[in-house]
Amino acid sequence: MQKNSYTKAPQRLVRCGVFLLFMAGIASCAGSKGNDDQGTMHDAQCTVYQFGLPTDAFRIDTGQVHDGETLGGIFCRLGASREQQNYLLCLNKDEFDYRTIRSGKRYYAFYAPDTLGVEHLCHWVYEQDVRTAVVLHMQDSFYVEQQTKDIDVRPCTAEAVIESNLWNAMINNDLPVSLALELSEIYAWTIDFFGLQQGDSIRVYYDEQWVDNNRIGIGRIHAAHFYHARTWQEAYYFDARCTMPDAQCVGYFDADGNSLRKAFLKAPLNYKRISSHFTYARKHPIYKVVRPHTGVDYAAPAGTPVVSIGDGVVIEKGYKGGGGNTVKIRHNSTYTTAYLHLSKFAKGLAVGKHVAQGEVIGYVGSTGSSTGPHLDFRVWKGGSPIDPLKMVSPPVEPIPAELRPTSDSVVVGLREHL
Repeated sequence: MQKNSYTKAPQRLVRCGVFLLFMAGIASCAGSKGNDDQGTMHDAQCTVYQFGLPTDAFRIDTGQVHDGETLGGIFCRLGASREQQNYLLCLNKDEFDYRTIRSGKRYYAFYAPDTLGVEHLCHWVYEQDVRTAVVLHMQDSFYVEQQTKDIDVRPCTAEAVIESNLWNAMINNDLPVSLALELSEIYAWTIDFFGLQQGDSIRVYYDEQWVDNNRIGIGRIHAAHFYHARTWQEAYYFDARCTMPDAQCVGYFDADGNSLRKAFLKAPLNYKRISSHFTYARKHPIYKVVRPHTGVDYAAPAGTPVVSIGDGVVIEKGYKGGGGNTVKIRHNSTYTTAYLHLSKFAKGLAVGKHVAQGEVIGYVGSTGSSTGPHLDFRVWKGGSPIDPLKMVSPPVEPIPAELRPTSDSVVVGLREHL
């Protein structure tokens, strides 16, 4: 443990396993109050509080949870009374589950002496993260207090030149890497992040989130200008609900009010029924073993045309074992789709070809491990499989004409920060 430098630590008289009447004779941990009003006011102005406790009334020890250490072990090491140790067993797990403490997390122990000069543990604080802490009060009564520090939102303008990729550009400019993730989402439909070139650049106006002096993340990206392929791609966040609560116009738009996103088709074919859903535990109809099925099976007659649900580039085409004849399409840096068990491919389809939304890429079949004609349709978002039926299709409608004056004024205001 690390002793607090501003208070001299008296000799520890409490030992683990020795029962002491903790409540008897303990003086108020808050310290004595003066009778002089002016002195009291001066003391109040000078008192420093930590976790809602006056630091000058306690000796504060700090430490970290050791690997494999339990809360009971920590309390034993800190010299807690038998009553305090028993209190741990009665903690409401909804308020604080002592079994969830983690190695490396910091804690604080607040001590104060009683009238006999015997020091007692009065409060114990566990920092769950930079923002939240659990305070166990064990002085006049036992209770748990959850404390959450306020987030300080700081508007920030930043810019970076891309030398290799967007992720490294953030790191090289000491910017939050989460910016790269958010920007790739905003521009997923307008910029090919696999085709970024050296010298491309980004200017962005966004909110940073701080707690004390620690940057913990980012909030809203309000506006961004992305220079790519010799043009500037502008993005402005507009939420019509700020002025019209019932409006549905929310998202990122260019200066002309056009949405930066495009919609996917609801399904890649006309089908009769869904014969199998997205699951991580399906008994395979042929192999009779339980395995993940991260797609949706659409039952349809053999030869039914299969179309791409959105614009994209063919990155795979061929026979893929159990998947049979398969086409895989990368739509942008976020979304990829695959179409399995095809009977045949569309004429002229090849790896590297650009396909349009609704363009035929193949025909329903039963190739590979299949019990009948159907399409196994799969979607990946950020490299992870998602349920196609739960995929939210982004809006494509531009900002309505009646809202353009409002959005234009928003754009003018945001441009001043870039």
